[in-house]
Amino acid sequence: MTVPKDKPVSLRTERAKRSGAAAETTKGPGFPATRMRRNRRTDWSRRLVRQTSLSTDDLIWPIFLIEGARARTPVAAMPGVEQLSVDLAVKAAEEAAALGIPAIALFPHIDPSLRDEAASEAVNPGNLVCRAVRAIKAAVPEIGIVCDVALDPYTTHAHDGLLIGGEIDNDRTVEILIQQALIQAEAGCDILAPSDMMDGRIGAIRAALESNGFVNTQLLAYAAKYASAFYGPFRDAVGSAGRLKGDKLSYQMDAANGDEALREVALDIAEGADMVMVKPGLAYLDIVWRVKETFRVPTFVYQVSGEYTMLVAAAERGWLDRERVILESLMAFKRAGADAILTYFAREAAKLLKR
Repeated sequence: MTVPKDKPVSLRTERAKRSGAAAETTKGPGFPATRMRRNRRTDWSRRLVRQTSLSTDDLIWPIFLIEGARARTPVAAMPGVEQLSVDLAVKAAEEAAALGIPAIALFPHIDPSLRDEAASEAVNPGNLVCRAVRAIKAAVPEIGIVCDVALDPYTTHAHDGLLIGGEIDNDRTVEILIQQALIQAEAGCDILAPSDMMDGRIGAIRAALESNGFVNTQLLAYAAKYASAFYGPFRDAVGSAGRLKGDKLSYQMDAANGDEALREVALDIAEGADMVMVKPGLAYLDIVWRVKETFRVPTFVYQVSGEYTMLVAAAERGWLDRERVILESLMAFKRAGADAILTYFAREAAKLLKR
């Protein structure tokens, strides 16, 4: 006697069934017995039935670094954002801790004379990022520090990897990324965040951390990082604007692809990532949702420089209510399933949330 095998059911089909069942059970008796506005009439009632919450615990504040002392330089393409010298970055970290922001993320704008084809400054234990990490940890040990692991701030061509014969060499890049990750861990970085999108780098870095005693250093994988037009202002902030030779389409993801993001995330989790990232944010809320629904791991999202700038620009012209769109955009990430948000609005949002 042959026992028939169960027919495979796709995840999409199963979700559709669940959604349909939920719709049937929540439809209710209809108007006027059901009045959806009842629960919305008062502030206390809206708070009682609110499904998604946003707090300072959800925020990570990206900070741009420059050389010097008591130096701050406005980022022209990002109104309200500045590049800070290490001493002022320490002050910013102190403010972040006072506001209840759990972590900051550091991105360097290094002296152009230190850029080269081999990204040599990326593996210098005395580089700008490592000095900042040490100074911040000495002054504010309770705050988490996220460090970018990528070569674009250090290369003359502004690519995230080594450019060999006109192409990005994946495996040779990973060798440099391992060294970069180790010096950042040695400096005291809490979360290493490889943003380069090289294949296999999460597993290689995890193995190197384990073998060098950094067993508690966390890995935040930029697992689904898209080749996006929303990164322009950031490149200005780290000094890569105008330097990029070609594009990053051969290693960052195609904006048209969703299933590929799930495969990327699965690989990074299997290689040892503690958290995963989707970048950019607002244009990729569907990806955030799919990643969280599929894997149920800590899922971060980056509200990138272009998203920040367009909201600020509209608010400056009086076209949008700045405070409301800041919180509404951040709430969208939480509603989509994000556990934490990297945002240049972090300090302002924390103040708004404490109000």
